[in-house]
Amino acid sequence: MPQPASPTSTACQRWTLGRHSWRHASEGGFDRRRFTVASIPEAVARAFVCRHHYSASYPAARLAWGLFTDDETLVDDGPLVGVAVLSVPMRAAVLTNVFPELEPFTESLELGRFVLTDAVPANAESWFLAQVWRQAAAAGLRGIVTFADPLQRQRTIADVDEDGQPITRIETITPGHVGVIYQATNAVSLGRSSARTINYVPSAGLVLSERTLSKIRTGEQGSDAAERHLVTLGARARRAHEDARSWLRAALEEIGTQKIRHPGNHRYAWALGTARQRRRQLIALEQTPYPKAARDLLLQRIPIGA
Repeated sequence: MPQPASPTSTACQRWTLGRHSWRHASEGGFDRRRFTVASIPEAVARAFVCRHHYSASYPAARLAWGLFTDDETLVDDGPLVGVAVLSVPMRAAVLTNVFPELEPFTESLELGRFVLTDAVPANAESWFLAQVWRQAAAAGLRGIVTFADPLQRQRTIADVDEDGQPITRIETITPGHVGVIYQATNAVSLGRSSARTINYVPSAGLVLSERTLSKIRTGEQGSDAAERHLVTLGARARRAHEDARSWLRAALEEIGTQKIRHPGNHRYAWALGTARQRRRQLIALEQTPYPKAARDLLLQRIPIGA
């Protein structure tokens, strides 16, 4: 299936077993009568997201919902075909900067993962999110923040050519997003998050968060899993009694990590609840026009040194 030319293409991106695909409305639209949305346990959501999303990672979740289908012709391994995860961001300010009157982590959360497999036809996103927002409001949530990453990501894939010889090829994971799904659900556009420097692994198309790397340096809870993740990306395992900071510097070099200047993600927010509750909800940041693809097609990754 051809890849869309820009982040605002009408094609809908899907994820299955870590590989992306595109569903088009011309293939047959989304029939909401064949789908339901229900709250799911964290273990189920985690397994689904780590299995299908390209990052193979799961955020610090608070609540999760699944999209289920009763159409057996669409699925091979069960009725769960999509997951939406509301999570806790690394800093409370991510939420309070937008919703200063709401209690962070209890009344406001971040949409941390939103994953649909290629079993889901095009144009399902807005309906799925609408059901999640209704159920989240019933659970006491009043504000949701999320981000769309405009950075194009690619990864190196090991493959074989027509003669059976091993080759490598570059696969575009995502062309970069401006939040078309969020715009379609009437989210409020709130400009960009702060520009920052990220740790980017070109071969995998992944960003290593500073929080993850800090766990390794300090040996705090979660450091073992963080080390194993770097090993799966190609770093050697840390030897017994080897200094964690020295190992991390070598590991990042081994997997080809680059320092990249990121211009900031597009930020969106939704006020939840009844119409009256939404009208009364203060969104502190200035509302901005919806971003368009043309602004980000010129975006380039700029290495600034390892």
